[in-house]
Amino acid sequence: MLRLVAVSKRFGARTVLNAISLELNAGEYIAILGESGIGKSTLLNAIAGLEPVDEGQIFFRDHELTAMDDDALTRLRREHYGFVFQAFHVLPHLSVEQNVALPLVLRGATDAARVRALINAVGLAGREASMPRELSGGELQRVAIARALVGEPQLVLADEPTGNLDPENARQVLALFRSQTKERGAAAILATHSEQAAASCDRRYRLSAQGLALVS
Repeated sequence: MLRLVAVSKRFGARTVLNAISLELNAGEYIAILGESGIGKSTLLNAIAGLEPVDEGQIFFRDHELTAMDDDALTRLRREHYGFVFQAFHVLPHLSVEQNVALPLVLRGATDAARVRALINAVGLAGREASMPRELSGGELQRVAIARALVGEPQLVLADEPTGNLDPENARQVLALFRSQTKERGAAAILATHSEQAAASCDRRYRLSAQGLALVS
């Protein structure tokens, strides 16, 4: 489903991604481990076509992202990707329900039952009409997680999705990621510094200045 071939990214003189190669198949759920600032977010952004790379190629199914223009990348993300950003990117003028439904709206679709089901799944039942200013950081993160999953994406990219959650909510969210991936034949990448969060993944990789290595 996803293939990275010798992908490198530099910011000035600093190499952030060093010849990264990776293959991810449908139904797989993997973790990218690494300390803060090592490049995990940059790697996810590159996979999503949000960050251009300096060298290498990225393929998603039959698409070569590194050869696509911005409009084509936007369509690809809208139709096939779900992304949980560290900074949430929840829209302040939309309610919880409207934020979660947004990926469907952008496709010209509606599915009120799925929106409500995911809001319930992340523990926000009864908060559908709440505005972002009324939510805690952990609740905003759960809104972002429900929004990423609502469109039944083929690839989910999650950047530290449990960073603002208490242990019980973190456990529920990780179980939701895994079930959504396995049940629908999708794939997911969890970027995290938490060994505990990564433990539920099928494979674990560690990102370092030297590259990406499989953790035994």
